[in-house]
Amino acid sequence: MTATQVPRRLTRPYLVASTLTLVLTVVAAGVGLLVPGFYRDAEVLLPQLYGQDLLTLVVAVPALAGALYYAHRGSLRGYVVWLGVTGYLLYTYASYAFLTAFNELYLVYVALFALTLFTLVGGVARIDPTDLKEGLNGHPIRGYVAFQALVAGLLALLWLADVGPASVAGTRPASVAGTTLPVPVIQSLDLSVVVPSFVLSAAFLWTRRAWGYVFTGVLLVKGTTLGLAVLAMIVFMLRDGQPVPLPQIVLFVLLSLTGFALVVRFVRAIPHRSSLSRPPAGAEHKRTD
Repeated sequence: MTATQVPRRLTRPYLVASTLTLVLTVVAAGVGLLVPGFYRDAEVLLPQLYGQDLLTLVVAVPALAGALYYAHRGSLRGYVVWLGVTGYLLYTYASYAFLTAFNELYLVYVALFALTLFTLVGGVARIDPTDLKEGLNGHPIRGYVAFQALVAGLLALLWLADVGPASVAGTRPASVAGTTLPVPVIQSLDLSVVVPSFVLSAAFLWTRRAWGYVFTGVLLVKGTTLGLAVLAMIVFMLRDGQPVPLPQIVLFVLLSLTGFALVVRFVRAIPHRSSLSRPPAGAEHKRTD
């Protein structure tokens, strides 16, 4: 006789939070992209905002909706993708809440920041990391470790080359020289949160700690989605006549394509409906002869 495993489902608070996130994201990205003159930011920043809004509407929203559906049905794959896309939206609307000039959607950005923060933290806290580690038992990890270490190193070098000399000289970094931003917001987020997260995730995965598998899945999805957003920004910047160094274009293309390939490989290796999920507390095990 064997116990019937009961896959864990998303509880109502997370379903509600993610549904609200989907609705507000469509509003925020749709208005920003489609309403002429809505953004009041410096001209140099507008192509980046339009590129991110387009990627969010075309890729992030459908991905979150699909992942939410499958996660609610008990799919471990869906759960990991749901967390990763939520992480992308958290990063996006944290930057909008702090970076964009005040506009009519300011409270929407703040609400999205709060909703995605609640969802990501709570969603990660609810997952059993050993489920994911055991589900990926025997799956090669070196590629994921190397990619995360590479992303962390390149981001650190890119932003330190921008803010380091300016900090020493007491001048404004080149990245914000043509704007009214008091500080480089993206650099602040990346150097304080994103880079350490990739380093920690790579270190945990290399030592095969269970949480390393969770962090890797979330960061791969989040990072790849953001990489695609950067490519969309570059397209809008080139259309606007802004110079973008060719090495940067090639670098982001290679990183995005590599990240996408690793996401597909990682997610496909996860059991679609985990047989490792624990029954909810208090649930009775059904037995079969």
